Amino acid sequence: MLEARFSLSLDSFTLDVELQLPAHGVTALFGPSGSGKTSLLRCMAGLEHPPQGQLTLNGECWQDSQRGVFVAPHQRAIGYVFQESSLFDHLSVEDNLLFGFKRIAAGERRIRLNQAIELLGIEHLLARMPALLSGGERQRVGIARALLTSPSLLLMDEPLSALDAQRKAEVLPYLQRLPGELQIPIIYVSHAIDEVAQLADHMVLLENGQALASGELNTLLPRLDLPLAQGDNAGVVINGLVTHYDADYQLLSLQLPNSQLSIRVAHQPIAPGQQLRLRVQARDVSLSLSQPEHSSILNLLPAQVVELAAADNPAHLLVRLDLQGTPLLARITRYSSEQLGLYPGQPIWAQIKSVALLG
Repeated sequence: MLEARFSLSLDSFTLDVELQLPAHGVTALFGPSGSGKTSLLRCMAGLEHPPQGQLTLNGECWQDSQRGVFVAPHQRAIGYVFQESSLFDHLSVEDNLLFGFKRIAAGERRIRLNQAIELLGIEHLLARMPALLSGGERQRVGIARALLTSPSLLLMDEPLSALDAQRKAEVLPYLQRLPGELQIPIIYVSHAIDEVAQLADHMVLLENGQALASGELNTLLPRLDLPLAQGDNAGVVINGLVTHYDADYQLLSLQLPNSQLSIRVAHQPIAPGQQLRLRVQARDVSLSLSQPEHSSILNLLPAQVVELAAADNPAHLLVRLDLQGTPLLARITRYSSEQLGLYPGQPIWAQIKSVALLG
């Protein structure tokens, strides 16, 4: 477990958080600009030294202000990936990688050189100089270099924010591989919900230097009392099990957790038995009192209304639904809600107009 408690004042901004985070998978620090994401990350790295602070990873204490413990940044087993790759321009890609790798004693290396190179797909770049790399390639090399320090904790500060959509799409698949290949907890800073939806297992929602909520991604996204449910990007992430592929129509069927319900997605073949992540946005869900007939919408699922709440736009309403244990959000007009007579506990049909398969 990663336990963090920091209280830090910077000019007119105060960071005051206390967190218990899983020591596995990806935890996203999410929130608007100025919410304290990077400040919290810098505290974890030891780059900020708050007068009140505590940081413990799996029982190893790196900081405890009450006991006068403060392990210097270079002595913490931490890999740090910045917004910019910060490669040494006078060194080749291979020499950039070796710079961090050689600093770790052979007996303490938990990540092999070839392993990091393969994970980030940079075999063909080793002889190049950084000036000849694309933005996405530079970031992949920067991530590999951070991994080759054999960290116990990997901190990533918006590593895709400087990339355009094409380069971001190039790097994301490599980031998705890391949790499954390496037993290193990752703290990932982002203000882009699409990145968080693809990568994170756990989320900390920050606002004005405080943690509004902390928990599993699938639990926080459907909560109508959090800002996550507001705006055009509101939605849920669902883990589905591949059960069938219709080669004729090129449709993939994924069963919802602990349910007999399935969602179909137009996709290339994927072998049954694999767990995949789906994202359904609230704006892509409409509701009907009866089972629709003769509809072009592919996914029509029986659901139950759980909760209704006001949206950021007074013309709209947010509806939380239950699909046999799987939460779903719908964003509809208040007029439609009144016409349907929606109330908690009501059986309803959810019409999912679009589903994104992540990864």
